[in-house]
Amino acid sequence: MFKFYSFISAGIILLASCSVSQRPKQHPHVFIQNDGRATKQWKLVWEDQFNANTLDTSKWSRIPSGGADWNRHMSTDDACFEMKDGKLILKGINNTDLTKDTRPFLTGGIWSKGKFAFQYGRVEIRAKLGSAQGAWPAMWMLAELDKYGKYPKNGEIDIMEHLNYDSIIYQTTHSYYTLDLGQKTNPKHHGTAKIDAGQYNVYGISWYPNRIVFQLNGKDTFTYPRIAGVDQSQWPYDQPFFLLIDQQLGGNWVGKVDQSQLPVEMVIDWVKVYQ
Repeated sequence: MFKFYSFISAGIILLASCSVSQRPKQHPHVFIQNDGRATKQWKLVWEDQFNANTLDTSKWSRIPSGGADWNRHMSTDDACFEMKDGKLILKGINNTDLTKDTRPFLTGGIWSKGKFAFQYGRVEIRAKLGSAQGAWPAMWMLAELDKYGKYPKNGEIDIMEHLNYDSIIYQTTHSYYTLDLGQKTNPKHHGTAKIDAGQYNVYGISWYPNRIVFQLNGKDTFTYPRIAGVDQSQWPYDQPFFLLIDQQLGGNWVGKVDQSQLPVEMVIDWVKVYQ
């Protein structure tokens, strides 16, 4: 994580440690991969095994509610979270107390915003997904420092999204280029991969300066490349991103929620980031 120097009288010799990341002084939680690392062996720079009795708040925060489909029912209520047997369980539940919160159901999610972000590298998340009508578990990434302006100009990386009882996941990039300019095939911006949602799988990406390689259980499934000769908004992925993991419910894409099928859970075993 650092470099050290040794000085001798005959001159100056630079001795570099096995450095992986540089961490800007103004943003010490940001891990920026050093130049020339992309072709070298990955080294673990950050992880959470969820072995504690409570969420590690030095790494994560509970996601608050918002006005979009994905966070409309997000809650910081303890009922949406559980730590058990070395696992983090994120829940979508029926709201049993409408006097203090009128939303019919609540969901749990975590993000590393303001606590950990990285630029280039590999992320892997081992998890088991629950299925229900209206369930929408997701693992994804957003820009930490907003280099290019308001969403979607900074881009979005969807490591994994699962809908209802599907036997596939969606792996996608979104940006001003794909959403506002409508450029979804030059290059293709999403792929799918078959899964058994009820089993543990490892979801991930390998992120390079010129491409994002989506993966499932260590195998490449889809690649989004940086290409030349198009609007520069095609590649906002040259800045640090933070992680989000959430058990979402409802919305235009996934459809209505069948509350008789709740609760639904996403079980997270571990998260690892390499550079």
